[in-house]
Amino acid sequence: MPKMKTKAAAKKRFAFTGTGKIKSRHAYHSHILTKKTNKRKRNLGYMTTVNKANVATVKTMLGI
Repeated sequence: MPKMKTKAAAKKRFAFTGTGKIKSRHAYHSHILTKKTNKRKRNLGYMTTVNKANVATVKTMLGI
């Protein structure tokens, strides 16, 4: 059976932490920023870890 191909989009968007968790950017930080508070925009700028419900899906996309 051939190897699984890594999804190029997932490769660009996800990375692993030192402990093996998957990190990604927050959503909702690209447009319509005028109605969002400064605190909310600031916190959306930081990286976050992928929710445990989506970890299996992301790992499949990364070919792991």
